[in-house]
Amino acid sequence: MALLYDFYGDMLTDRQKEFYDLYYNEDLSLAEIAENYGITRQGVRDVIVRAEAVLTELEDKTGIIKRFHQMQGQFAQIQEAVEVIAQRNDRNWQDDEVELQCGRIRDLLAQLKQE
Repeated sequence: MALLYDFYGDMLTDRQKEFYDLYYNEDLSLAEIAENYGITRQGVRDVIVRAEAVLTELEDKTGIIKRFHQMQGQFAQIQEAVEVIAQRNDRNWQDDEVELQCGRIRDLLAQLKQE
């Protein structure tokens, strides 16, 4: 749920965001939230359930989180490959251009991981 909120939280209403945050991040119970807002426990639950449904539906339609995880795995594979190339270069060729290009690939991967 936290990952869904990180990716799609801006799509929720202000009330959904607030209740979701209090329930999941601040660890307040439904009863505590209801008491603070002067509504029923069921009313709070309904808002949170609706928020969860919105977040889940967005992921089902877009698949952004799934693609994010796939990309992280692909980045790791690229990182492993560039390290193999760099090690082979160090052992066998000591080619400055290969070393330079490996550095460029590492830099690009670091940038992609931050985005």
